[in-house]
Amino acid sequence: MQVSLGSAAIVVAVVFTGSVGAAGVIGPGSTTAWQRAPGLAVTVDARSIQPGELAVLTVVTPDATDLMAAHAFGHRVAAYRVDRTTWRTLVGIDLATPPGRYPVTFDATIGGHRLEATSTLDVRDKAFPTRVLTVAEAFVNPPASETDRIASEGARLEAIWKVETPQRLWEGPFLRPVTEPANSAFGSRSVFNGQMRTPHSGADFLSPAGTPVHAPAAGRVVIAAPLYYSGNTVVIDHGLGLYSLFAHFSAIAVHEGDLVTAGDVLGRVGATGRVTGPHLHWAIRVGGARVDPLSVLALLGADPRGR
Repeated sequence: MQVSLGSAAIVVAVVFTGSVGAAGVIGPGSTTAWQRAPGLAVTVDARSIQPGELAVLTVVTPDATDLMAAHAFGHRVAAYRVDRTTWRTLVGIDLATPPGRYPVTFDATIGGHRLEATSTLDVRDKAFPTRVLTVAEAFVNPPASETDRIASEGARLEAIWKVETPQRLWEGPFLRPVTEPANSAFGSRSVFNGQMRTPHSGADFLSPAGTPVHAPAAGRVVIAAPLYYSGNTVVIDHGLGLYSLFAHFSAIAVHEGDLVTAGDVLGRVGATGRVTGPHLHWAIRVGGARVDPLSVLALLGADPRGR
């Protein structure tokens, strides 16, 4: 099963040679870098190394190995086999990640010999815009009667993000869920009715009400229900800690537990939940990290522009 990488802007390629464990640093000005240790070669592809971005790391081994362990940002990240000697891992740089150097380590055993490699992501700061919106007051300061519901829904989502299905459920490039371009920037600081709230952790598409929303890739539906803030919501588990969340549907066309394939209709664009009008909100989690869906389209999608 093959997965193609979109044409994220390739600015520079740097070759590193050295002993096992030598680190290659992917700096602010590079979106692709090589780090080579005896027996292992690691490539890193990304639009940029900043908060909210996806980094795709590919490891080539000198011979077949059944296991590849990877760690980033203090926890294990899933690695999957592309072919006999090639492995790939998706690393999400969360929206709140401060600037700094963060190692990504790989560990494999071939013929009784342990091979290790480390690439260091040099995360640089990113300035996000601020958006000022007016919505129903109940979605800014909810009534006490909704407190338990909101807490329960938040806990349910947080529990889902922590589950890493060990199988990759998708294949092929990610597709756009709607044809309209994104009109609201990921990461925007949000001011609702004059009050600062959490940053915008998805991309908004100004699609007309009733527009069919298509699954960007295969996976299992883990939520298909109305939620307080996001309205009629669908969450897809694509496997390996990669999730898509779609919000504000007017109608949901799938059920929890359904297996969907790329292009299947999940529901229709609407204006349920905390909104100013009809649109599609698409959010992605990678290993729990909040990642711009346009970054995913740029790296894993059929459209190299990722727009």
